[in-house]
Amino acid sequence: MKGAVLHKESTWLLNMPENQNNGEIQQPPQETDNSNSPAPEETEQQREQIKEMGEISTPNAKHLIHCLNIIGQVEGHYILPPQNKTTKYEHIIPALVAIEQDRSIEGLVIILNTVGGDVEAGLAIAELVAGMKTPTVSLVVGGGHSIGVPLAVCAKRSFIVPSATMTIHPVRMNGLVLGVPQTLSYFDKMQERIVRFVTDNSGISPDVFRELMMTTGELMMDVGTVLDGERAVEVGLIDELGGLSDAIECLYEMIEAGGKEE
Repeated sequence: MKGAVLHKESTWLLNMPENQNNGEIQQPPQETDNSNSPAPEETEQQREQIKEMGEISTPNAKHLIHCLNIIGQVEGHYILPPQNKTTKYEHIIPALVAIEQDRSIEGLVIILNTVGGDVEAGLAIAELVAGMKTPTVSLVVGGGHSIGVPLAVCAKRSFIVPSATMTIHPVRMNGLVLGVPQTLSYFDKMQERIVRFVTDNSGISPDVFRELMMTTGELMMDVGTVLDGERAVEVGLIDELGGLSDAIECLYEMIEAGGKEE
């Protein structure tokens, strides 16, 4: 068998044409090992997943984790104008259900850069994440404003980069508002839902959170407070100051410590 292989190579070299420019004999083509390269259809599927849903899974990493992106404005019951960057809750909710059911996905990292949006849609997403058994971490980059605050604290561990900011302010409503006591009562109940969720899922106390929410003189045309990364950690709203590598390393530690609870 060995002699047959040598004979085949010799025949190939003898029959190869010489290079017209320098008379050198061309070398046989080298076989490349593509065993670790993703299939073209798999790569195309990942690109489509990022484009349409803002999500991606990492099958070749140390642990199989899923990245969920919450950007722009959280779109709820009403469709926003097409020029707005939006995160649609009808996309996020089924994705979270699939992640929780998929035994191959070991963890979830949530990247936030949002201006806020629909209160009930944001709280619905936050409640789903908080109730997951899958290890979760969140990372605030750019901004985590308004309803982005509950979304930032809903993970089991939260991170924020130093340059990011978070705006805490009272609930407001667009459209027709009736000036009656019942409207104020409804606002108060909705506000209390947000306060309870944030304080239950972070280290900030209800009194401090309400104080930051009702601060005057800091925002030009609103009531509330803008926190940078360091101050968000100082008041207990976010767990740690850190970047992407810190968030992923924390998620790996959570996976290796226990993984998905059965």
